[in-house]
Amino acid sequence: MKTYFATQIYQKKMAFDLPDLVAEIRQIQAADKGGKAWSQTNYKKGYTSYGSMDRLHLMSSTFEKLQKKIDRHVQRYLKDLDYEASLKNIVMTNCWVNIMPKGAQHTAHIHPHSVISGTFYVAIPKGASAIKFEDPRLSHFMNAPLVKENAKIINQRFVSLQPRPGDVILFESWLKHEVPTNETSEPRISISFNYGWV
Repeated sequence: MKTYFATQIYQKKMAFDLPDLVAEIRQIQAADKGGKAWSQTNYKKGYTSYGSMDRLHLMSSTFEKLQKKIDRHVQRYLKDLDYEASLKNIVMTNCWVNIMPKGAQHTAHIHPHSVISGTFYVAIPKGASAIKFEDPRLSHFMNAPLVKENAKIINQRFVSLQPRPGDVILFESWLKHEVPTNETSEPRISISFNYGWV
């Protein structure tokens, strides 16, 4: 038997000064009144700059440096996907921070109008939530039986990837994903981003 129509998710370690990044993220959070107000309505118990400052790579030299490192991984991922596209015509369009303290969650969603999306993980406490991806065919299964609990990974309907600090995870923007509730006492801190057509 052969496998077709694969969904490829990219996960690699990326060197970066994480303590300095945490300090800058905390400064952004402290100053971002609009983001805190947006988060109260749209990101219960957590904080994100998505609703206020979502182009941090154009506002901060630290985030610009981060973008250049992420660019190299996106280029490799585009090559793995065999796309006729490169960083000449697909660029980082959005970049924002996320802080998930205990009790915060990020419900299932996609990233419309983008090509590649991803997250760079800054602080992941032991036992913090993984990122959970949904099989994109799920709505088409109709009368398909449930898969076994110990089914091979390629047959699972949901896959969770546990990130580590310094990991970058990339996926195609149409792939539905979520972050279940953070049950740890320490915050889960990450930087999310989108790449789209120039």
